[in-house]
Amino acid sequence: MTSQSIIRVLSIDDHPLLREGIATIIQSQPDMSLVAEASYGSEGIQQYRRHLPDVTLMDLRLPDMSGIDALIAIRSEFPDARIIMLTTFEGDVEIHRALQAGAYGYMLKSMPPKDLVEMIRSVHSGKKRVPPEVAAHLAEHLGDESLTAREIEVLSLVAGGNRNRDIAERLFISEETVKVHIRHVMEKLGASDRTQAVAIAVRRGIVQL
Repeated sequence: MTSQSIIRVLSIDDHPLLREGIATIIQSQPDMSLVAEASYGSEGIQQYRRHLPDVTLMDLRLPDMSGIDALIAIRSEFPDARIIMLTTFEGDVEIHRALQAGAYGYMLKSMPPKDLVEMIRSVHSGKKRVPPEVAAHLAEHLGDESLTAREIEVLSLVAGGNRNRDIAERLFISEETVKVHIRHVMEKLGASDRTQAVAIAVRRGIVQL
C-alpha cells in the first residue's frame, strides 16, 4: 500500500488505557497509521499543526478544555479538519454542539472497534457519520424548546447545591426571578422538581457536575 493511501490519525484522549486501545486498533489496520497522540486539548491543537493528520479522534472531555472547544480551535485554523468526537456520554445537547461546530462523526466509546475503523475510513472519504443510536438521541429532543443562557446559568447553580437566595445574590436578580427561571427550566425539560431538572440536564449534557 502506498504511503499516499495510508490514513494518518491523531488521537486526543486523556485516558492512557483508552489511548493505548485506540493505538492498537489503528496500528493493526493495513491502511492506517497513528501519527501522534495527546492527552490535553492544547497539546492536541499543537500536534495537529505539527502533523496535519487526515483524521483526528477527539475525546469530548479533556482536562484543560472541552473537546468541542479544541475542535473549534483546530477548525478555525484548518477548516478542512476531519474530526471524530469520542465519548462515553450520550447527551444530545453536546452531540448537537459538536456537529454544529463541524465534527465529521460522533462515536460512543462503548462501540465495537470495527465501528471505529469503519467510521475513520468513512470520514476520511469525506462522509459525515453519526451512529443510529446517537442519531436517535438527537431526534428525541429535536423539537424541544432550548434553555436560554440565563436558564442554564441558574440551573448550573442549582446543580451546585445553591438555594434560590444564593442564586439571586450571585446573579444580581430577585429571588422571584430565580423561581420564574426554575419554573421555565422544569417546563422545558419536563421535570417535576429541581432535582429531576438537574438529573435530566446532566444526562443531556446541558450542565456538567
